[in-house]
Amino acid sequence: MNKDAYLIQRLDRSDLYKEFKHAFRVGTGLPLTLRAVNFWDLAHRGQPYENPFCALIAQTNRGCAACLETEQRAVDAAKDRPATVRCFAGLCHTAVPIKLGDRTIGFLQTGQVALELPSPAGFEAITRQLTDWGVAVDLSRLQAAYYHSRVLSPNQYSGLIQLLEIFAQQLCLAANQVVIQDAEAEPPMIRRAKAYIAGHYGDPIGLDDIACAMHVSTYYFCKMFRKTTGLTFTDHLGRIRVEKAKNLLLNPHLRVSEIAYTVGFQSLTHFNRLFRQLTGESPTQFRDRATRRTKGTARNLSVRSLAPEGPAAGALRLAA
Repeated sequence: MNKDAYLIQRLDRSDLYKEFKHAFRVGTGLPLTLRAVNFWDLAHRGQPYENPFCALIAQTNRGCAACLETEQRAVDAAKDRPATVRCFAGLCHTAVPIKLGDRTIGFLQTGQVALELPSPAGFEAITRQLTDWGVAVDLSRLQAAYYHSRVLSPNQYSGLIQLLEIFAQQLCLAANQVVIQDAEAEPPMIRRAKAYIAGHYGDPIGLDDIACAMHVSTYYFCKMFRKTTGLTFTDHLGRIRVEKAKNLLLNPHLRVSEIAYTVGFQSLTHFNRLFRQLTGESPTQFRDRATRRTKGTARNLSVRSLAPEGPAAGALRLAA
């Protein structure tokens, strides 16, 4: 098992995730699964609140393949932010990434939900597709399950996804804590080096400086640091500085250039290039997206935004 899959497994067993998963499932009536980047089975197969319609479709080989393809499309589109796709039956499937620094280590997955009321025309289109695939299924059971699929308004589902995005940030913090705990098993020199970097990231420190501080040769330090962390000293320092910059970018009163120099970059161009390399966007784009997300979250968490809307409102039954 690779390190990322191990982290996701640890998170999946944590009380933090277990309690949230139970509350989410009971409160929304939707399935929720946490899993690693690479997977070989359907996210919600046999899980509580699995859509009975999806369960029936997945009992056939061709239907199962179509469901897996849909989940893979959602995951592929959610490397950096939540993504929602629709399956051939019109049901939504969503993946929310779990990040560790710039790396996506897993996903929260939910869905199997309709954003409009089931209709005879919709079911007819589904049966045509199944016929084209040569799939044999009990149409009476399938129709009953189709009309009992969970239905939310687009605004309601958007609000739930934003809640998952907020929780994903908590899981990111928890993953960092796991990494920190595991790091205690690292050689003492590497622990001291990381502590030194964390305390001096804003200074113009170099490889020779930290090797001297550890009382070892530069060659030996480079060899041990990379062997233990999988990163060069320069790569590790750059990631630390970018993570610190991400926190500072949440303050709209600080200029990007000011932040770059505060976290230790001597060149704004170098800062911009490394920031984009590690996050997939520029510092300005990151700040704008964070600002929009904060405003959107505040709006969707208001009582009014949770009020039933549209013709699908009657299908939403949130537990009291």
